Amino acid sequence: MAKVWELPALFVCENNLYGIGTRIDRSTAVLDQYKRAAAYNIPGIQVDGQDIEAVHKAASAAVEHVRSGQGPYFLELQTYRYRGHSMSDSNAYRSKDEEKKWLKRDPITILRNRLIEENELSLDEFKTMDREIIDHIENDIVRFAEESALPSAQDVDKYVLAENDPWVRGKGEKA
Repeated sequence: MAKVWELPALFVCENNLYGIGTRIDRSTAVLDQYKRAAAYNIPGIQVDGQDIEAVHKAASAAVEHVRSGQGPYFLELQTYRYRGHSMSDSNAYRSKDEEKKWLKRDPITILRNRLIEENELSLDEFKTMDREIIDHIENDIVRFAEESALPSAQDVDKYVLAENDPWVRGKGEKA
């Protein structure tokens, strides 16, 4: 319907190669998910989701496409899920070699190395920045969250827009 109505919709698929515990190549013949959108005449592209700059460039172009009135767009980000699907997921279906391969392609490491190669950042500057960020998270952000009051029940729909939804209005009955 997005294409039929030329809706300004950006569909983003974070393709982490797994559906719960099943590798994508064991569950579908179409491994490149952006190709599925082509069946609906929705343009799309596949991007290295581990490369922050490539994602930014592709996302900027996709947003421009949608905002310019050209209809929907499909953006597939090839990435990796480093942990199991849930807390009870032992992750036994993946090999250690696969995990090591993807750990070498960590997005932050890729960007850090690129910035160092381009003399935009030194390794010492990165280490300092990294430590400052971790300290800020651990000492300020976590403490703020733990010390903050729980939200009130009256605020449950404060930032929700759902016109004519009886549950949001709190009446529990159809309008």
